[in-house]
Amino acid sequence: MTTKPEEYLLNGELTLWAQPQLQLSLAEVLLKLVWKSESLQDGKADRPIECRLTFQVTPAQYQQVDTQALFNLKPELRSSPSNGDFQADCPIEITATLQPDLLPQLTEFTTGDEVIAHLKNLAETQPDHPLLDTENWYALQVKQTHAQGETGYRTLWDYVNPAVIAQGELSSEEITDRMVQFFRDWIKANPTDLSPDSLEASLDQITQPFDEWLETSFAEGETVVSEAIDQVATAFDELIDGLNAAVDDLPTDQSIYQTMIQFFTEDDWSFTKLQGEPVLRMRFQGENGEWACYAKARKEQEQFVFYSICPIASPEDKRMAIAHFLTLANYGTIIGNFELDYIDGEIRYKTSIDVEGDRLTSALIKRLVYTNVTMMDEYLPGIQAVLAGQTPASAIQSIELPHPSISPPSASEP
Repeated sequence: MTTKPEEYLLNGELTLWAQPQLQLSLAEVLLKLVWKSESLQDGKADRPIECRLTFQVTPAQYQQVDTQALFNLKPELRSSPSNGDFQADCPIEITATLQPDLLPQLTEFTTGDEVIAHLKNLAETQPDHPLLDTENWYALQVKQTHAQGETGYRTLWDYVNPAVIAQGELSSEEITDRMVQFFRDWIKANPTDLSPDSLEASLDQITQPFDEWLETSFAEGETVVSEAIDQVATAFDELIDGLNAAVDDLPTDQSIYQTMIQFFTEDDWSFTKLQGEPVLRMRFQGENGEWACYAKARKEQEQFVFYSICPIASPEDKRMAIAHFLTLANYGTIIGNFELDYIDGEIRYKTSIDVEGDRLTSALIKRLVYTNVTMMDEYLPGIQAVLAGQTPASAIQSIELPHPSISPPSASEP
């Protein structure tokens, strides 16, 4: 038996549907069929063992796909994205594979052109046909090409392809290796507590759709499929043993980074992950202004650092006065300090902690974060006053006179 892949470009659009009666008109559709040649008593015959569609959607269509998890594109089944977020002015390309138990409906056709004609005819005469239902297609990859390069991600279905599993050609060891690799990438995209209990819970979340697919996709008793199910069951058992290896290979700052994300998520902050760096960016609204903040995990130093960036930079002719003011503000400060960049005039407040030989907790982060933003909010009027011409000494005096305690403000939406 041999396999033969062939590709066919569809002329015009192809319309698929999703519940509740949502239609998607797809452009630039490329059909890929993998044929398998088998020797029969009356000669050789080809049958399709995989059917893929690669197509483009607009950013607005992708928003629908993403929100409704069309093409089985569930958030928990995505690996780490590359090169930032999708841009709003370029089409997005999706590659999806057909549910294997629907492939027998294509065996009467001998060429890709016949399959294309069949799909187009169904779109006109039977638009609710299972072959056109997005629920019966599994997204493998999503990507966008733009001026800055390529952005995208893979899914669980690309690591463990349903069409390949259905052929029963993967050993349990191969399935395990693919699942472990996906889990490694998934951890990067979905940082979480790396305790054994949390890892096992995350694994259950990931493998549940796979279990559901096995249970609903095939008729009971099919030899090839039964073997595949046995292999997957064995692979899942072995996968638990591979989780520790996945965690061990993460960067040494990963636990700090995970704790950062856990804290800001649970504390209801909106934040953005900086691509390729263990850094989170967010905004904070205080009583006296709004500014950008950065949380950073320092890998080699095993440190957590949090910055509040003053919304006003100091002009060159005011930097001496601002330096004087910040020196007065820093005197007696126990947690953190103000900093001034003499080159560009940036003013920031920094709090940090070294956790070498210990572990970072949400309680420690909370103390550092809210001390930080409270200090920036409290001294921001003094910075503004000095920039407006007030002397550093009088600006400090107006701030540090006894006043009622200030409760930490709440995080703002970006």
